Amino acid sequence: MTSAFTARRRMILAGALSALMFSAAAPAFADDAKRPEPGVISVSGEGVAAVAPDMAVISLTVLRQAKTAREALDANNEAMADVLAAMKAEGIAERDLQTGAFSVQPRWVYPKNDDSENREPRIVGYTVNNTLTVRIRDLSRLGDILDTSVSLGVNQGGNIVFTNDDQNKIREAARLDAVAQARAKAEAMTGALGVGLGRITQISENSYSAPPVPMVRAEMAMMAKSADSVPVASGENEYRVTVNVTWEIAQ
Repeated sequence: MTSAFTARRRMILAGALSALMFSAAAPAFADDAKRPEPGVISVSGEGVAAVAPDMAVISLTVLRQAKTAREALDANNEAMADVLAAMKAEGIAERDLQTGAFSVQPRWVYPKNDDSENREPRIVGYTVNNTLTVRIRDLSRLGDILDTSVSLGVNQGGNIVFTNDDQNKIREAARLDAVAQARAKAEAMTGALGVGLGRITQISENSYSAPPVPMVRAEMAMMAKSADSVPVASGENEYRVTVNVTWEIAQ
């Protein structure tokens, strides 16, 4: 009897304690449910870093034709060997010389079938193309190198891309500029509304390089120094970084 009474009493006390704990926690849950989500503000900023290029990438193609593939290849090899030797003589390092493309193609002739006779196309020779990609780190030599390559038998290519060796450092400057612009915009907007900036909830970035633009400094516009070399203008490279930042609004 006493044992049953004690057990029943313990069950009643446990139930009362559970109800008390639930009623004490309920206001906190209710407060959290009623608390509104903080407002947010999203802005973007664009940073630009314009610098003179310090490197050029060019493609030099040797094209040779002959009646047989062997003859065309031999002629091409001889000319390209001279080009490679000249590039090394100009101080171009091995790591800056790379074969970009190589092909051996037949030259077909498609005869006209004016007399209703079906004539099959025939091979009349072969064409060999060999393209060398060259990175030039001394831009003052670019015009001379282009001129020399043509003299040695380069008869296609010459595409020039002006770039920078350490692009990460340049983009970092543009990135910092973009972030500063984004914060300035956000502070101006929240200041006008009489509120503040809270924690950052999201940030993203996009970056790209714009085509070269003319240099402001005229004395650096023409890289060729002599009348015998190819005149080239390197301009300036623009690196742009856009950041999108979202803050909570502190009220």
